[in-house]
Amino acid sequence: MHDSLKLQVRDLEVQVLTGVYSEETHLPQPLRISLTVDLDCPEHFAPDTPLTASKSYIDLKEAASRLPEGVHFTLIEGVADHIAETLFVSDSRVRRVQVEIVKLAIAEAGESIGITLVRHRK
Repeated sequence: MHDSLKLQVRDLEVQVLTGVYSEETHLPQPLRISLTVDLDCPEHFAPDTPLTASKSYIDLKEAASRLPEGVHFTLIEGVADHIAETLFVSDSRVRRVQVEIVKLAIAEAGESIGITLVRHRK
């Protein structure tokens, strides 16, 4: 087995151009995005271990919240795939990315409706 470090960013609310139906395609809609990223890690984290031994949570947050401007994602699966690919390209230590997306606009009674996409580095 290989050691890994799981970094998480939970419950980001992001406005995204996404949807199939006509009422969804003109304006951004709110999505709740959560990420779990498995990262290669050193054998030990000493008290003075520098940030470069891990990954900044800001990188995860930006991958989820800074999507290409003006791009309409037909499916939220495309949003999740874009986020995963952004994280793989940005850091060779990223081994696995899990992206959970909840479509907030279609919830009627507080339920969570959405997807979870898991990608592994190839």
